[in-house]
Amino acid sequence: MTTGRWPVISALGIVQIFAWGSSYYLMAVLAAPIVHDTGWPLTKVVAAVSIGLLCAGLASLLVGRAIARHGGRPVLAVGVGLLAVGLLIVAVAQTLAIFWFGWAVMGLGMAAGLYDPAFATLGRLYGRDARSAITTLTLWGGFAATICWPLSAWLLDLFGWRGVAVSYAAIHLCLCLPIILWLIPKEPQAPAKTKHGAATLTPDERVVFLVMSALMVLAGLLVTTLSIHLLTILQARGMSLTEAVALGTLIGPAQVASRLLEMAGRGRHHPAWTMLAATCLTASGLVLLGTGLVWPGAALILYGAGNGIFSIARGALPMTLFGPERYAEIMGRLARPSLLAQAAAPMVGVWMIAQGGATGALMAVMALAGINAFLAILLMSLRARVAPHAI
Repeated sequence: MTTGRWPVISALGIVQIFAWGSSYYLMAVLAAPIVHDTGWPLTKVVAAVSIGLLCAGLASLLVGRAIARHGGRPVLAVGVGLLAVGLLIVAVAQTLAIFWFGWAVMGLGMAAGLYDPAFATLGRLYGRDARSAITTLTLWGGFAATICWPLSAWLLDLFGWRGVAVSYAAIHLCLCLPIILWLIPKEPQAPAKTKHGAATLTPDERVVFLVMSALMVLAGLLVTTLSIHLLTILQARGMSLTEAVALGTLIGPAQVASRLLEMAGRGRHHPAWTMLAATCLTASGLVLLGTGLVWPGAALILYGAGNGIFSIARGALPMTLFGPERYAEIMGRLARPSLLAQAAAPMVGVWMIAQGGATGALMAVMALAGINAFLAILLMSLRARVAPHAI
């Protein structure tokens, strides 16, 4: 990676920290205070996140096409603007309907401001050399919860939950938006074919795309379900809440450590191997957690490591398989079903726990992880059909 990239990646990294921290990770801190202040049911308050993810999924294809045609800088700028507007609507909401509407607007901002549009922006800027930039960006994003959970708690003590939302809106408008406009360069003009449906796929490419899409759908369902219900599952394995929380904190450092190892490899291997390693580590961790053969912390470290490098593979593999010209639109296509699966995950998790208890839910996510590992192996065998030069 050339030194000239660091200001761009660092700028995107700061934006990612606050984009994730003010949306995807926000309700972990604010849900209970919102319920206490408003009297709205917890399930309906948390459902706002699903509404946001649903809107993000529906908008993701349009976002990908917009980046392909106009570049990432204007789209990311619109994304943080929508996040700010949505947060302000949430802050003034006096009814549940307005609260949900605010999250719907935030969902549009998530579609234009989280990893996939940031990856697409790097793809437009650096082409096939974007892999190292994507890896570094995921390191920044890995600190979103680490930074924003304490920040949200501190702001909550000072201003209440509505003040937290206003504060993040101010951060987006006063910090993230200027960073995007001043530090993210304008991409080279897209070729004419990019403007008119460059993401048309050959039959072989369509097969690979469908396999990759299925893999990302299952991963989104699995990860989001566990992010919401992990403590319940761990307590069902005989742990106290304190023990479960302590074990859960191992996942974040494991994600960052695995990304550092991927960075140390300097992209010398095909990203299909990264995807295979990610899915196998995730599946191994969940199997070990379910069987109880090892200390649960070790199982969660494996799971966190797999989840960490999955983000890198998700960004790097489509670039290698489909090329930089179609990358932005392909990422938009892949993001839609994954985000829709994440939107459904909270309800799916509740249903699984209702049907089979926490243990049954763990068995279900183990099965999903195993299927994903198989799909990654299938991708390994199919990749030569679409990118024989990049094996």
